[in-house]
Amino acid sequence: MADTQADFDVTVIGSGPGGYVAAIRAAQLGLKTALVEKWPALGGTCLHVGCIPTKSLLYSAEVLELARDGARFGVKTGDVKLDLQAAHKHKSDVIRRQARGLEYLMKKNGITVLPGHGRLKGPGKVEVTAKEGAKQVVGTKNLILATGSVPKMLPGLKADGTRVITSTEALTLEFVPKTFLILGAGAVGVEFASIYQRFGSAVTLVEMLPRVLPIEDEDSSAELSKAFRKRDIQVRVGTKVENVKVLDKGVEVQVSSEKGGKETLKADVVLVAVGRRPVTEELGLEGTRVELERGFVKVDRQMRTGESAVFAIGDLLATPALAHVASHEGIVAAETIAGRNPHPINYDQVPNCTYSEPEVASVGLTEQAARARGHRVRVGKFPFSAVARAGIQGTPEGLVKLVGDERYDELLGIHIVGPKATELIGEGGLALRLESTVEDLFQAIHAHPTLSEAIAEAALNLHARGIHL
Repeated sequence: MADTQADFDVTVIGSGPGGYVAAIRAAQLGLKTALVEKWPALGGTCLHVGCIPTKSLLYSAEVLELARDGARFGVKTGDVKLDLQAAHKHKSDVIRRQARGLEYLMKKNGITVLPGHGRLKGPGKVEVTAKEGAKQVVGTKNLILATGSVPKMLPGLKADGTRVITSTEALTLEFVPKTFLILGAGAVGVEFASIYQRFGSAVTLVEMLPRVLPIEDEDSSAELSKAFRKRDIQVRVGTKVENVKVLDKGVEVQVSSEKGGKETLKADVVLVAVGRRPVTEELGLEGTRVELERGFVKVDRQMRTGESAVFAIGDLLATPALAHVASHEGIVAAETIAGRNPHPINYDQVPNCTYSEPEVASVGLTEQAARARGHRVRVGKFPFSAVARAGIQGTPEGLVKLVGDERYDELLGIHIVGPKATELIGEGGLALRLESTVEDLFQAIHAHPTLSEAIAEAALNLHARGIHL
C-alpha cells in the first residue's frame, strides 16, 4: 500500500462485528478511518441474518414455551398461540435499533461510511462501487478486510427459499412447517431445531459426524442429545446425505448410516446448516501477496496478510467463526496499525455459546483435548437437577463439567449445558484469563440460590469434596 496522497489512514471493508469494531478502535487511536459496506444498513451478517435475529426468534420461542407452561408456576393463561408475524416484527425492531446505534457510533467517532462494494484497486487504493453502479476510488495507507461469510450448500443442491433453505431464509419463513428437516447439527442446526420445535414443527436433525455439536465436549453433546430426545426432536448422527429431491409438496432426502442402512426422510422444508464459507471473491486479491489456504485468508498473529498494509479478520480466517472473535481480531488489527503492539489472541480462551434449549456453552479445553495435550486430567461434574434455582425455574436439565490438571490444579476448561449457560460461561472465561486453579472456583463464594452454584459444586466434586450430591 502506498503511504502518500492517501485519503484515509485505515479503510475497513465490511461492517459486521469485526469491521465496525476495527473502525471504531482505529478512530479512537487518532487514525482517519473509512468503513465500506455494500448492504443498506451497517451490522453485517451477525446483525441482519445471523446472531441477532436468530436469538430474537429463540427468545420468542422461550416466551411461548413459558406461557404454555405457566400453570405449573401458578400463572393461568388462556389459549396460548404463536403469532409468527409479531415475532418477526419484534426481531425487525431489534435489528433496526441496533443498526441505528451503529450509525450513531460512526458519526460519534468521525468515521466516513462509504456505501457500496469495496475491492482493492492497486497499491494504496480501494474502489467502491455503489448499488447504482457509480464508482469511486479512495486512497488508503492500510486496509482491513472484514467481509465475513455466507452459508455453504451441499454439492449439486441450490436453495430455493421455499423448500430448501439456508439459515438466512429460515429467519423469515412466514409459516411454521409441519415437518422440518435440518441437515447439520452444529450451532446453527440445533438453534433452529430449538426454535421450530417450540413453534410447532416436527423436527429431525441429521448429522454426518458421530454426535451433535461436534466441537463441544463429548459429555455436552450427549446431554444435549438426551434433552432433544425428551422434546421429540429426532436426532440422526453418523448419517450421511446421499441425495435431495425437491417435490411439489415437500422434499425427500435419501440418507445412509452404518447402523440404519439407507432410508428416505420426508419433510415440508429442509434447512441446510452444514457450515459457512468465507467471502473472498471480488475483493481484488488476484496479483497480490495475500495468500489463501482452504479458502481462508492467511494472517500472522497481528492479523497482517502477506501484504504488509493489508489485514484480515473474522470469518475470513480459519479461526472460530464467532462475532466476539471477529471483534477482538479487529481490535488487534487496528492497534497494530497504530503501532500499539497488542497482545495476540489466545484462541484456547474463546467462549463458545449455542443458544439452543437447553443452552450449551464452553471455554477452554475439552476433556479429550486436554488428554491429547498430555495433561493428567481430573474432571468434576454437577447436575442442574440438584441446584435449587434451577428447580425454582423448572429448568433441571443439564450439568456443569470442569476439566482440571491434576499436578497444579490448573483450570483447563469449563463446559455447561443448561439454563443460562451462555451467561454463566463468563465466569469461566475470566477464571481462565486469570489462570485460576479449580480450588479458586469453590473458594470464591457463590450466592445462594443461583445457577452459578453449579460451578462451585463441580469444582468441589473435582476435589472429591462434594457437598450437595
